[in-house]
Amino acid sequence: MIAIIDYGAGNIFSVKNALDFIGVESKLTADKEEIRSADGIILPGVGAFPWAMTKLKESGLVDVIKEESQKKPFLGICLGMQLLFDKGYEFEETEGLSLIKGTVNKMIEPDLSIPHIGWNKLEILNDCPLLSGLSKDEYVYFVHSYKAECEDNNISAFCEYGHRVPALVFDGKYVYGAQFHPEKSGDTGLKILKNFEKLICSD
Repeated sequence: MIAIIDYGAGNIFSVKNALDFIGVESKLTADKEEIRSADGIILPGVGAFPWAMTKLKESGLVDVIKEESQKKPFLGICLGMQLLFDKGYEFEETEGLSLIKGTVNKMIEPDLSIPHIGWNKLEILNDCPLLSGLSKDEYVYFVHSYKAECEDNNISAFCEYGHRVPALVFDGKYVYGAQFHPEKSGDTGLKILKNFEKLICSD
């Protein structure tokens, strides 16, 4: 079972619907014990970095996330991916979960529209299990104004939007993050979610 963390800052129902569609058992929950007993964890997120971290702290789930993400497959989606890093600079400097080294900063592209909204091509930098079975011509759906800045070895795939934008990140063990929305990315997104389930089955 996958626990989808419900902390009041995520587009949780679209993620749940996508998992239901591909036949993956999941549960929306903010219960610490349910999260601990889950086989895998998804952290969605929509909104601002400081607000989301405040909601996580109020829910009492920060320590649980830090502990369980070192034991089982963990996937952050959109803002949930950004929260994986050390710090975010949306409105103010805010401490993140520090599951992957790096920061989250505002996208500045004078010749392009911000936020970055729409479909963009995934460019593979370092292979990872979530990309299994995907071609070199896959497109996914983005909605964001901030992007991660991290080491290349933590970037599995990126897209080009003025500059390189980390799209899929990982820590090399259990933690993964998707800046795009797999649940809104058609067959490609569903393949990525299925690959996440495979991680759980093989763990």
